[in-house]
Amino acid sequence: MALLSPRVPRLPLAAHCAGAGAGILRCCGRLAASAARCQVTASGSVAAGSSSSSELEAIRWGSAKLQGAREEMEDEVVLRPESLLHGFSFAAVLDGHAGFSTVQFLRDELFKECAAALDGGAVLNTKNLEAITDSIRRAFATVDANLSTWLQQMDKEDDSGATATALFLRNDVLVVSHIGDSCLVISRGGRPQSLTNFHRPYGNNKTSLEEVKRIRAAGGWIHDGRICGDISVSRAFGDIRFKTRKNEMLVKGVKEGRWTEKFVSRIKFNGDLIISSPDVSLVELGPDAEFVLVATDGLWDYIKSTEAVAFVRDQLRQHGDVQRACEALGEKALDRRSQDNISIVIADLGRTNWQELAVPRPNVLLELSQAIATVGAVSVGIWISWLLTLQ
Repeated sequence: MALLSPRVPRLPLAAHCAGAGAGILRCCGRLAASAARCQVTASGSVAAGSSSSSELEAIRWGSAKLQGAREEMEDEVVLRPESLLHGFSFAAVLDGHAGFSTVQFLRDELFKECAAALDGGAVLNTKNLEAITDSIRRAFATVDANLSTWLQQMDKEDDSGATATALFLRNDVLVVSHIGDSCLVISRGGRPQSLTNFHRPYGNNKTSLEEVKRIRAAGGWIHDGRICGDISVSRAFGDIRFKTRKNEMLVKGVKEGRWTEKFVSRIKFNGDLIISSPDVSLVELGPDAEFVLVATDGLWDYIKSTEAVAFVRDQLRQHGDVQRACEALGEKALDRRSQDNISIVIADLGRTNWQELAVPRPNVLLELSQAIATVGAVSVGIWISWLLTLQ
C-alpha cells in the first residue's frame, strides 16, 4: 500500500479466496467455505505433497491473498499457468491504493497487452533481453494510457493506482517486469536471489536516488519520503493526478490548504511524476533454482527475503504443498502485525524432492557468538548503570 494510513488495530486473519484445507477459510475479511486449491502445472493439476519423478519435472503453483488492517482489500493475484505463451506461464501481484478501480482494470488488460506485444510468447522464446524489454515496456505504456482514459471517464474523480510485479516463467528461464514496491526472489539452494528493487522516492540505495532525481527533473518534489507529500511509490499504473492531471492537483491542493498560491506559481512540470515504465530482467534457471516467490510489500516490510526463503523451504520439506506454504507465509507476516494487505505467488520449479531434503543443522558457532554478544551487551549495560548510581 503506497498511501499513508493510520495505524489501526489488526483485523482477523484473511486467507485467499481460492484456498482449501480443513475447516473454514477467512477470505478477504469474510468467512468463506473452503474451495479448490489454486495449484496447477503446465499440463494440469498436481496433487499436493506428491513427489513422483514426473511431477517433480513440472512447475507447481500456489497463491494467497490476505487482508491486513485495511478497510478494503486492494491487492490482487493474476495467475495464468496454462503455458499459452510458447511454454511460458504468467503470474502477477498487483498492489492497489486509493481504491480498487486500477487493479480491476489490470486484472485482464495487463496479461492481454503483454501477450500481444510479445507476439504470443514468440519474443520470450528468443531470450533476447533487449527485444523482450522493448515489448513489455510498450505493453505497460499501452495499458497505462488506456487506463488513464478509462479513469478520466469515471463519473466520480478516481485517484486509484497500483504497482505490479509480473513474471513469465518456463522451466529454463524467468522474465520479470516490475514497477513499484513488491519484490521477487528466487531460492537457489536456500539462498535468495532478488530480481527487483523498490521504486520508492526515499532511501540511499541507487534505485531510490535515481527515482528522486527523475521526479525533481519532472518538476516534482519529495516531502517526508512522499511525492508531493502524498504517495510513497514512484512507479505505478493509474495515479492520474501525477500524470495527466498534475495542474489540477496543484489547484486542488491550494483549495485544501496543502500549499500556497505563491508556492504553486513556482512549480513547472516537465513530465510525469509517477511512471509506468518497468524494470525488466531475464534469468536462466539452472539446477540450483528451487522456487520463485513474488509478493507485495505487505510481506517484505515485515519478513526479510532470507527468512522468507527459509520458511517456505521448511514448509515444503514438511508437506510439499505449495498452496499451504503460501498461506502460512502470509499469516506469518500478519502475526508480526503487518498492517498492509498481502498477496503472494510461489512457483515450485519441480527440481527438488522436498521429502528427501535434509534438515539444516544449527550453526553452533553462530549461536554461541550471538549468546556471548548478548551477555556482553547486558554486562556493559549493568556496569554503566552501576557507575551512574555512584555519581
